[in-house]
Amino acid sequence: MNKKAIIIGLILALALGGGVAYRLTHSVTGGDEHGEHKDEKADSHKEEKEGGHKEEGEHKEKKEGHEGHDEAGSIKMTVEVQKQNGVVVAVAKKQPIAGMISATGKVEANADRIAHVSPRISGKIVAVKASLGDSVASGQSLATLDSIELGEALNRYQQSKTKLALAQSNMDRIKALVEKKIAARKDIFQAETDYKTAQTELHTDEERLSLYGISASDLKGDGHKKPRLPVRSPIGGIITEKHAIVGELADPSKSLYTVADLSSVWVLVDIHEKDLAKVRRGQPAIVSVGAYPDQKLKGRITYIADLVDETTRTVKARIEVPNPGRKLKPEMFATVQLALSADAPPVLAVPEDAVQDLDGKKVVFVAENETEFAARQVQAGRVSGGMVEIVFGLKDGERYAIKGAFILKSELKKGEVVDEHGHGK
Repeated sequence: MNKKAIIIGLILALALGGGVAYRLTHSVTGGDEHGEHKDEKADSHKEEKEGGHKEEGEHKEKKEGHEGHDEAGSIKMTVEVQKQNGVVVAVAKKQPIAGMISATGKVEANADRIAHVSPRISGKIVAVKASLGDSVASGQSLATLDSIELGEALNRYQQSKTKLALAQSNMDRIKALVEKKIAARKDIFQAETDYKTAQTELHTDEERLSLYGISASDLKGDGHKKPRLPVRSPIGGIITEKHAIVGELADPSKSLYTVADLSSVWVLVDIHEKDLAKVRRGQPAIVSVGAYPDQKLKGRITYIADLVDETTRTVKARIEVPNPGRKLKPEMFATVQLALSADAPPVLAVPEDAVQDLDGKKVVFVAENETEFAARQVQAGRVSGGMVEIVFGLKDGERYAIKGAFILKSELKKGEVVDEHGHGK
């Protein structure tokens, strides 16, 4: 009986111990989860609090940044240094700006200044003296030919020259005989007629050689040396095409070179039908190309077509543009602006040079006082005749740098580099 009671007691003790262990384990695990949830809640509250402070700070900075004008920096410069650097201050004011018609076009060589160079007579090319891209002068020899036709012309010239010499000698002899009364006077008339005929024949042969390209100096050279036929450029310019090859036959129907005078070019543009009434011959135009976006070249409309394109409803117009330095190349795309009459109300405008690009922003240097300039961000509008409309950022009556803005920009950038270097130390 006692043995049985001991066994039952052991079983009860094991059951009770297992229950206690389960309760302890569940209590610890639940506490950890509760603690983690509490920590997450605290962290979340902390982040929300910090985020609120951050947003409040950003809002405050944004609010402070939008008070007044957007300034991109300032620079100080004494009045003497301003004069030395060509910085000129003026008062911003409203003025009329002419309207503009913008059109796209293509650069072409001036067709009135192009020459296709070919020989006057057939011959074999024996020398090539100029190549593609060379600059040549008017009358310069570009190639030399050996021509059978030239040889025949030279033979006729030599025969006429000899015939003239004989006629001259015969006329002088008869004159002497007439003076001595040995020959009749009618003989001298015949001699003079023969002499004049020989003169005319020689002159005709010289003209023929001149048309071929043989000059008088070439004929006075060594008589035993056969002159070659030069192919000369009729105008000065640049060789844009070359087809001359030594050993090939050339004739008047074959162009050996194309020479173009590119000191003046044409820009052909399409004018919309609705704008035709605003366009006229002689109207000034501003031309720009992608290769030189900052350069504005001035030209004038010299031709307006009489036919409207049925597909595009546009009319071709031709603008002649001086081309110093030959920057405009044929086949370049160009943008053309045609100025219209200034019939719109005045707007606040400044010269194009007064507006500078600073870190991707358009700025005008406003004079805060006699020696300090602030780079004020502005919004530009229309551009016409070298003037830029200022939509926002500058007020009527404010003083700004009308000249020397690029110098101020350079000095401002220089100061930024120095500051960065100083912080780096």
